[in-house]
Amino acid sequence: MKKVYTCFCTDIIHEGHLNIIKEAMKYGEVVVGVLADEAMIKFGRFPVRDVNERIEMVKKIDGIKQVIVQDSIMYDKVISDIQPDYVIHGDNWKTGYLKAVRDNVEKLLSAYGGKIIDVPYTYNENVKRLDAQIKEKLSMPEYRRKRLKQLLHLRPIVKTIEVHSGLTGLIAEKTVVEHNGEFDQFDAMWVSSLCDSTAKGKPDIELVDMTSRFRTIDDVMEVTTKPIIFDGDTGGLTEHFVYTVRSLERMGVSAVIIEDKTGLKKNSLFGTEVVQTQDSIEHFCEKISAGKKVQLTDDFMIIARIESLILDQGMEDALRRAHAYVNAGADGIMIHSRKKDPAEILEFCDKFRVDNKHTPIVVVPSSFNSVTEAELSAHGVNIVIYANQLTRSAFPAMEQTAKDILKYHRAQEVDSRLMPIKDIISLIEEL
Repeated sequence: MKKVYTCFCTDIIHEGHLNIIKEAMKYGEVVVGVLADEAMIKFGRFPVRDVNERIEMVKKIDGIKQVIVQDSIMYDKVISDIQPDYVIHGDNWKTGYLKAVRDNVEKLLSAYGGKIIDVPYTYNENVKRLDAQIKEKLSMPEYRRKRLKQLLHLRPIVKTIEVHSGLTGLIAEKTVVEHNGEFDQFDAMWVSSLCDSTAKGKPDIELVDMTSRFRTIDDVMEVTTKPIIFDGDTGGLTEHFVYTVRSLERMGVSAVIIEDKTGLKKNSLFGTEVVQTQDSIEHFCEKISAGKKVQLTDDFMIIARIESLILDQGMEDALRRAHAYVNAGADGIMIHSRKKDPAEILEFCDKFRVDNKHTPIVVVPSSFNSVTEAELSAHGVNIVIYANQLTRSAFPAMEQTAKDILKYHRAQEVDSRLMPIKDIISLIEEL
C-alpha cells in the first residue's frame, strides 16, 4: 500500500481540507501531519487551539490512517521518518514564500522517487467566511490581550516591531520571510510614543495625549490580530496611570512599558546631554503597585523600564531597581542603553538572571543594533523591540521622492523605486 502525506496548518477543518483528504485516499494510506504551535507561529498563524486539540480535530476525519505532529515548517524530518510515496498539498504553495517549502519537499522526494501531488486550492465564499471568523476571534480583546504571555512560553524570543498606523500594522501582521530554509515573522507590535508623536508632527515630550494615542491603537487593532505592547512613557501621575491601565486592558492591549523618570519627558537616547530626572525607587514602585491593583485579569502586563544605564547611574543601581520593581509587581523589566556596544546590556541580563530566572527581560537595540536575537536570547532576553525602524526608513524615502518631483517637475524619475499602488491595496482586505 502506498503512503500519502499531507500537513495541516489550521484551527478548523473546511471543505478544502476534506478535498485534499479525498484526493489523497486515491493514492494510498493517508498520514496527516499537524503543524506544531511554534511552527505555526513562524508560519504566520497563531493557533486558536493548541496542538493536542488540533490533533483530535483531524483524527475525526474519515479515511485517515495516522495523525502525527510536524515540528517544523520544512518537511525534512517527516519525510525522513515516514518515507511517503506522495506528498499532497494545495497548489497555493507553487508561488510566493511557500514555494521554498515545495522546492524542499520536491528535493527530498526525488532522492528516492517520491512525487508531489498539487491539488487546486479551495477558496470560495464559505472558506473565506470561516477564515474571517478565525481572524475575528484572534482580534477580540480577550484573545489578543493574553497572547503576549502565550508567546513568551512558545518563542525563544518575542520579535516586536514598531507600528504607528493601520498600514504599518498590516506590514507587521503580514510580513513573513523565508531565509535559508527558515520561516519567520514578527510576533508582536510596539506602539511607540516617539513614532506616534512623530507621525503627528509633534515633539516626543508626552504632548500627544492618551486619547489620541488610544485612537492609534484602535486603527491598528481594527486590521490586525497580533498582541500590542504600549509605550506608556513615564506613566504620568499615579492617579492617571491607573486609568491608563484599565483602558489598555479593556482594549485588549497586552502590556504597557513605563520608564522610571519624572518631569518633562526627553528621549532617552539624549542621555545626560539634556536634563533628565530619574524617579525614586519608592515612588516608582508605588506606581507599579497601583497599576497592578486595578487590573481585572491576569493577562495584562506592566513592564518597568530602567533608565539607570542611560543616565550613567551604574550597573548596581540598575540591578537594585530591577529587583525592587519586580517585588512591587512588575511583570517584566526593560533595560535600556544608548551605547553602540551591547556589553552593558548583556552584563545586566547575566547579573539579573543570577537571582531572577523567570521575569521577562525586554531590550530595545536601537543603538546597540549589531547584537543578534540569538545572542540576546542566550543572555536571558525574552522580548526584543525594534522600536522606530519603520518610521526611520519611511521618512528618508518620502523626503527623497518629494525632492526629486520638485527637481524634475514630474514623477517619472521616482517611479522605479515606488511600490505599485495595487500591491499596497492588496494588504488591505475587503469584507
